[in-house]
Amino acid sequence: MTRNNGKLTFTILSISLLTVMAGAAMAPALGVIRSHFADQSNLMVQLIVSLPALTIIVTNLFFPLLCRLMRTRTLAVLGLFMYVIFGAGAFFADNIWLVLLLRALLGVSVGMIMPLSTGLLAYYFPPEDQPRLMGLAAFMSQMGGVIATLLSGLLANINWNASFLVYLLGLPALVLVAVNLPNDRLQSGSPKMDRSSSLKRFAPSVIGMYLQMLLFFIFPTNFAITARANEALTGTDITLIMVGLDVIAAVIGVVFGWMMKNMGQSVKYMAPLTFMVGYALFAMGTETPLLLSGAFFVGLANGIGMPYLNTIASMKGGKDAATTVMPLMSAAMYLGQFTSPLIVSPTSEALGGGLAPYLVGVGIAILFLVQSYISSIKTKEYVD
Repeated sequence: MTRNNGKLTFTILSISLLTVMAGAAMAPALGVIRSHFADQSNLMVQLIVSLPALTIIVTNLFFPLLCRLMRTRTLAVLGLFMYVIFGAGAFFADNIWLVLLLRALLGVSVGMIMPLSTGLLAYYFPPEDQPRLMGLAAFMSQMGGVIATLLSGLLANINWNASFLVYLLGLPALVLVAVNLPNDRLQSGSPKMDRSSSLKRFAPSVIGMYLQMLLFFIFPTNFAITARANEALTGTDITLIMVGLDVIAAVIGVVFGWMMKNMGQSVKYMAPLTFMVGYALFAMGTETPLLLSGAFFVGLANGIGMPYLNTIASMKGGKDAATTVMPLMSAAMYLGQFTSPLIVSPTSEALGGGLAPYLVGVGIAILFLVQSYISSIKTKEYVD
């Protein structure tokens, strides 16, 4: 039964506001945290950002089992409660191993709520509403990144551990879910679909999501470093450019439903093409116009690619999306986030370093474009 009302929509979208904050929220505070744990290696400190991605992936693999054990509201409330406790709990820790343990458990909580943030939209709302709703989910996710980045940076100026208090933003969503979300039992996959046909059906979307995140995370892991070569820009200027990219992606989320309705199949190719243009501009130099225009195109790519891939996946999965394709999409997203520097950094070093990460980005964007073309026939039936 579809419960199509504003409260339910806003409640589900409030979860999307939180999911991007698992690792990215700590990025602005890493410098301060590194100073506090000066006796630890750089890798140990960097794990504060990257470790949640690993436990998110593992938890996603067990998500259908969690849905069999718990009903929707119970699972969401538990996940959000853990999100607040383990996320903000690091404020009270002064041991790097305890901090990392809490970060790993935070990833478990995000792994519990991430598939719900998009899967419940497919469960409660009809297919014709999916482009608009997935666009709004992308908007909320991007705005969560903007809010978390700014707030975490400000809190880090107070004390190294104050930035972890940003996870208290999960409290309003916890209240909304407890009050407004029905406690239904989600199906754990269609009995009519065997494993092989399921993988074949969802593989293009899952691979696309992995390539999307592999590409996007070239930007946050390299931009602040390479942009420092532009002496006309201060650290604040660079931060504002990075935040501006998230704002652009958020604005695209608002109009994404219109884009899907009026542009059809061409939307599929826009993310890889705009990634290609953005990284090509970055690779040309560090002059301010190149940095601004490159960030604009990468923002477009992220704003278009995320809701498009989730829209197609939700249409393929239907009411079962939360327990079939969405855990796979979430795992692919965080796998792309985690492996991006592992793939791009050594490849760019082999090419000579400097602006080479962006040349690697152009190459991966071409691969993404080819993958989009190959899967276009299979996707056509869902968007026409």
